[in-house]
Amino acid sequence: MARFSDHLSAPSVLILDWHGTLVDTHDAMFSAMEDMLPRLEELGLVDHLLPEDQCRTADDARLVRYIRIFRRLHPRILAERRVSRTDIFNAIFGEDKTAKLIAHKAYNEAYRRYFGQVKPFQPGAYEYLSALRSMGIRLAVSTNRNREFLDKELAMVDEGRWQHLFDATVCADDVTEYKPDPEVIFKALEKLGLPADERAWYIGDSYIDMLTANKACVSGIFYNGACWEPGRIDSWFSHRDAPAAILDSFEDLMDLLALLERNEPEAFRQAPAEVRPRSYPPPRRPEPRIEPDWHPAVVKLVRPAVILFDWHATLVDTLDAMYHAVDDMLPDFHSLRLMDRMVAPEDSKTPEDVKLVAYVREFARLHPKVKDDRKISRTDIFEVLFGEDQDAKQIAHKAFNDHYRKHYGTVKAFEPKVREVLEGLRRLGIQVGVITNRDREFFEYELAAVEDTGWTHLFDVDVCGDDTPMRKPHPDQLLLAVQKLDYPPDPSVWYVGDSTTDVIAAKRAGMTSVFFNGAQWDLPWLNRIFPGTHKHPDKPDVVVNDFSEFWALVLACEVGPP
Repeated sequence: MARFSDHLSAPSVLILDWHGTLVDTHDAMFSAMEDMLPRLEELGLVDHLLPEDQCRTADDARLVRYIRIFRRLHPRILAERRVSRTDIFNAIFGEDKTAKLIAHKAYNEAYRRYFGQVKPFQPGAYEYLSALRSMGIRLAVSTNRNREFLDKELAMVDEGRWQHLFDATVCADDVTEYKPDPEVIFKALEKLGLPADERAWYIGDSYIDMLTANKACVSGIFYNGACWEPGRIDSWFSHRDAPAAILDSFEDLMDLLALLERNEPEAFRQAPAEVRPRSYPPPRRPEPRIEPDWHPAVVKLVRPAVILFDWHATLVDTLDAMYHAVDDMLPDFHSLRLMDRMVAPEDSKTPEDVKLVAYVREFARLHPKVKDDRKISRTDIFEVLFGEDQDAKQIAHKAFNDHYRKHYGTVKAFEPKVREVLEGLRRLGIQVGVITNRDREFFEYELAAVEDTGWTHLFDVDVCGDDTPMRKPHPDQLLLAVQKLDYPPDPSVWYVGDSTTDVIAAKRAGMTSVFFNGAQWDLPWLNRIFPGTHKHPDKPDVVVNDFSEFWALVLACEVGPP
């Protein structure tokens, strides 16, 4: 619903953002981002990511965490397609201008492969812009896009009809700083010979655009083409930097100008009613991401007496070392005679598994998309490649360990809250343990190194891959853990892990399976990897997306049924 300030003055100029306001270039933008983010380590930007406790919002903190771990955009961002690369870079790098410059440069290199996929953001955009010009309002574009991209897109959009509409355009490479620095607005006003005052409106679709307008001392007009909920928009702004108006469409803009004309009859060369085009529909809300809905009523879960955790990608992030070791190891499959032992296509669980096996067999490396996703562990990779061939998996695990020895050592908490959750569980009288397919030489080093002080004192039991004859998904490790605790393997033992192998191990051990969805799979994907078929029957008892949800689940079970 459109809203505006009672003190808003009629505009002499509308300076408009480009992407997400005037045009939709989401396909090209997200393709470029997905190419660029896996290069963060190579670009030296991983250590420049903003600490989560310094992020502006909880959503920003989740985005930083996801990019740090998976080097990809959060799936909700990809599904909703409502934020720009500028918003992303400001969220993950904060005020670090050097990091943002490196990121923008790398993005531009990637965008060069995709740009040109451009269309009007809203139906009737050309007609509305033409009407604004007929009213005597000057039009300009100020964007973080480089000149080479804007000029090409301006010549392409709507078959080139827009090129005469703008009196000035200012791009990122026309100024020295990216938004939210106000230079892009000042430069446009300088070209037009107009002052930076309330009659200059900057219309944009993001918090960064409104912050830029505020710094330039012009009127910020928030264009809600992405259909954000009103409360969500309000949460972004303080009283100081709040937009002067929030509009859902160009039709709302014409309504607003018509209202202002009543107070300022001489404001426009022609009245809005005289030039207004027929009404065009507003932008459509993006299809919502289908969130996992596997949270049964808490009363159906047995109160936990023991909680066992997976290590990698559940409690800690060791993805860099793991993927480096997998890269090094896969060419060894030829000499280890493992290529011919991979599963046949008809024995794979999903079409994606079939493709993974075929790619490894042909190229002796992971498909680039699997590496970019960073969502599958080496245990799951071996399960996909070798199925029930236990001997082949043991050979592969041994080869992995030989290469992991060159890379391991860097280990980070998966989330900032992990230590607090582990300490909290112990205060509740719950016994806590770790089950990992990692060999003991690596696990004990990482356990002592995490967060500098180590977590050795937080666990009552740990079982590693080389402590039992069979590794997960066999239940041997879980059964050994409860045997050490002198506790029976029953549903009051929860096993929390991020992989299908963790779920299978828990169900085979007769324990409650808590799937830790740190990779943020959506519901359709979870239904694919846990199909519940006769051949693949094992499904988790509950899904949690982060440690906040997990902690709430434990506390709810602590209270118990009414």
